[in-house]
Amino acid sequence: MVKNAMSDEDWKEKLTAEQYRVLRQKATEAPFSGEYDSVFDQGTYSCAGCGTRLFESSTKFDAQCGWPSFYDAVPGTVTMITDDSLGVSRTEVTCATCGGHLGHVFEGEGYATPTDQRFCINSLSLRFDSGKK
Repeated sequence: MVKNAMSDEDWKEKLTAEQYRVLRQKATEAPFSGEYDSVFDQGTYSCAGCGTRLFESSTKFDAQCGWPSFYDAVPGTVTMITDDSLGVSRTEVTCATCGGHLGHVFEGEGYATPTDQRFCINSLSLRFDSGKK
């Protein structure tokens, strides 16, 4: 259940045009174009829409797919929804707090991760905090 319901106009004011397209209209940024694809610093990835902590850098791995990849999310922070929009069944990942589109999760691809999952997430959906002041 989405806890942070803002109006469409409020989202347009809060987000950049690119963030709005991804988070609110379920667009996908071009592969290898995102700010966080090649970032492997220690820190936390939060929702760019509402600030909810979503992923820890300790779960990020280099899947060489063009988008930030994580093998797990912070418990209770994401919602997974069946997505048949392209004629193929996939699992969409959204922020459990604001409902923003984050990307998709894939299973059984053979990556050597503890969960055998790949959360393929748009950089535009994320905000990174290294914890450094």
